[in-house]
Amino acid sequence: MTSLVLAILFFLALHVLVSGTALRGAIIERIGTRAYLGLFSLLSLVGILWMVRGYRHAPLVPLWAPLPGGRPLTFVLTLLGFLLVVVGLTSPSPTVVGAEAQIERGDPVRGILRITRHPFLWGVALWALAHLLVNGDLASALLFGTFFVLALLGPSLIDRRKQALGASWQRFAASTSSVPFAAIASGRNTLELGELGAWRVALGLGLFAVFLAVHGRLFGVSPFW
Repeated sequence: MTSLVLAILFFLALHVLVSGTALRGAIIERIGTRAYLGLFSLLSLVGILWMVRGYRHAPLVPLWAPLPGGRPLTFVLTLLGFLLVVVGLTSPSPTVVGAEAQIERGDPVRGILRITRHPFLWGVALWALAHLLVNGDLASALLFGTFFVLALLGPSLIDRRKQALGASWQRFAASTSSVPFAAIASGRNTLELGELGAWRVALGLGLFAVFLAVHGRLFGVSPFW
């Protein structure tokens, strides 16, 4: 369990004490944006792999009974999470670091951004919640709980940073929402499924199928029973 806790603390330090603070700006000034993003991505990957390894070797300490019959719901939530992550990562968005210039485009609100301006983080939140529903042990609570909390905090931290873009960001934020479908429900936007891109949806479904196939080998737990 110690290894898992240390890995989580390392990952949290990267995303809370570095990414969301003035330290990020200081590092960028010294090494440049591209070098920072590359280093941050590499260290994040190290943290994730470390957490996975720590999770696999953590002792089983039951905390609560998993949701009875929750596996079908877990499949649905995980699938939706995959689609949000994949479609979000492959869609142009001014919320992505280094892509702020897209906000000056004639119509920056298209595709998945009509649903939420933070699709990746909401996808991670759904994935984490799905796994919390069917795992009631301490290691799962630590691992998936960490991702769930970070994914819920992330949108507000990003929105606060993007305020520096001024009026362009204000217009973008006014016609979008962080909470999925909130802008559509309030009439500030419309749902245009055709803008999502069939290839993005197909890629998300394909990666979900691959992940199901290798889940047991990677994590030692089959998603089918």
